[in-house]
Amino acid sequence: MADTPMIRLGTRRSPLAMAQAEETRARLCAAHGWAESAVELVPVEASGDKIQDRPLAEIGGKALWTRELDLWLGEGLIDAAVHSLKDVETIRPPELAIAAVLPRADKRDVLLGAASIHALPQGAVVGTSAPRRAAQLLHARPDCTVVPFRGNVATRLAKLAAGEAQATFLAAAGLQRLGQNGAGHPLATEEWLPAPAQAAIAVECRAGDAQIRARLAAIDHVPSRAEVTAERALLAALGGSCHSPIAVLCDLEGDELAMRAAIFTPDGVEKVAGEACFAAGDVDAPARLAADLLARASPALTAHFAER
Repeated sequence: MADTPMIRLGTRRSPLAMAQAEETRARLCAAHGWAESAVELVPVEASGDKIQDRPLAEIGGKALWTRELDLWLGEGLIDAAVHSLKDVETIRPPELAIAAVLPRADKRDVLLGAASIHALPQGAVVGTSAPRRAAQLLHARPDCTVVPFRGNVATRLAKLAAGEAQATFLAAAGLQRLGQNGAGHPLATEEWLPAPAQAAIAVECRAGDAQIRARLAAIDHVPSRAEVTAERALLAALGGSCHSPIAVLCDLEGDELAMRAAIFTPDGVEKVAGEACFAAGDVDAPARLAADLLARASPALTAHFAER
């Protein structure tokens, strides 16, 4: 039994974030032969959890999920932070490093309220605050209406049950990690692409902390890291923001990554899609695909990628 923790893991307080932190702790203890007490979970309330009534893009974007944990890391109050990687900004402070990516879970989105996108009632009201989900939905079903839906999994399920919308989307991985595997209908990735780095848990620490980095390296899943690194490289090359509808899926097949991506106008009217196969670790290939997508897009679409 450890007298003091070997690692203090910072995490948001939401049920899903706590489940992800507990998975991280279990993997660390298994990898090192530690007792559970060797890894202390340190919950922090993130700004994104406090502000539930507006879309993230209006109030600070993805930084709302990481700001407090970044501060605690910088002040030495925690040794590492557990994140849903899809909620982490593409460009991170140089003093921080992603030391481990856990094995990805199911990468798909799940639709709740109908068996498929095409099975939604005519003119259905669908709740989502994700520009990617809204644009993909409106591209496939322009008759639908999108209304804002924010909050943790339980909050969104309650809003759906209360009739605030006829359907909504959640990540399959999040539902699985909360023990709700049977909820909703998974959307086939051939027709509906997830967010960059969806279903990946990342563990971040101070870049200069060699001891903590070495401890976390024991749970780094190389194939998952290769996939999400490529997806985040595409995101960076597109110059997208929280307002930019970007969908991408990367699968490691042998030594090669197969990437499929699409960008949309927020109203779903325009879609540009592409795919590429390249060697794992090829940092330039995602940028080439991004350039191809933007080259084929209209000014109305590229206007939403102005940060590039």
